[in-house]
Amino acid sequence: MTSIVFGNLPVPGQSGDRVVSKAVTAAISALFKQSEKLEAIVRAEPVAKLLQGSVDGFDFIGQGLLMYSGLRVESMEFYVQSVAIDFGAIFKGQVKLKQSTQANMRIVLTEEDMNASFNTPFLIEKMQQLTFQGDALNFDDVQLKVEENGELSLQGQVRVGQDTEPRAVSFTTRIEVQERRSIQFVDVDYGDNPANLELSQALVNHLNNLLDFDKFALDGMQLRVDQLRLRNQKLTLYGIANITDFPRRSAAKAVAA
Repeated sequence: MTSIVFGNLPVPGQSGDRVVSKAVTAAISALFKQSEKLEAIVRAEPVAKLLQGSVDGFDFIGQGLLMYSGLRVESMEFYVQSVAIDFGAIFKGQVKLKQSTQANMRIVLTEEDMNASFNTPFLIEKMQQLTFQGDALNFDDVQLKVEENGELSLQGQVRVGQDTEPRAVSFTTRIEVQERRSIQFVDVDYGDNPANLELSQALVNHLNNLLDFDKFALDGMQLRVDQLRLRNQKLTLYGIANITDFPRRSAAKAVAA
């Protein structure tokens, strides 16, 4: 029975686990606008377990990923254990989970990635939700730098309300994870003679409310971070991804892109 089913798989001459790996890779690829490398490897022993939708696990490794929102990620790794899938959906080019699962994850953003992401319309729009003294804010040229001591510095230009001249904002901060679900700027240093101190403080408060992982996770996925490292011009996050449904792009997002 196994040989008959696998003999008629959509990719002739390939075993069931390789076909499922290709389907998972294709489904994940659709979530990103660009990728330098993307691969999902499904593990099932014996392979016949796939007929019941039982998978020992799968590893996903992606590099140079560009999301449709404009956010960039240097590398993203997910390691899923013992997951149940709808094997029949594979023949339709779909990946469906029979039950929720967890994955160990590792996500790396370079300093360049963070700067590119902070200046995308996706994040700028969210930052413009902040008002200062009743006026809307417009951000220009926000620049982040990872310092050698593991802190993060930010400099940017902000136009308040109808002002034609932008105001400079800047600060240096440590970053930490709060309750596993958000990045917080702590021990913020605004310098000895800070310009536009109140505006910079308002920006920090807004970012601390904005940088919630759930606001950036793919549909069907919840991210919880256990450890954060900021060194060598990179931000690395380690944690768990709770996956209730296999992520997919909605039709609305596809049209918008």
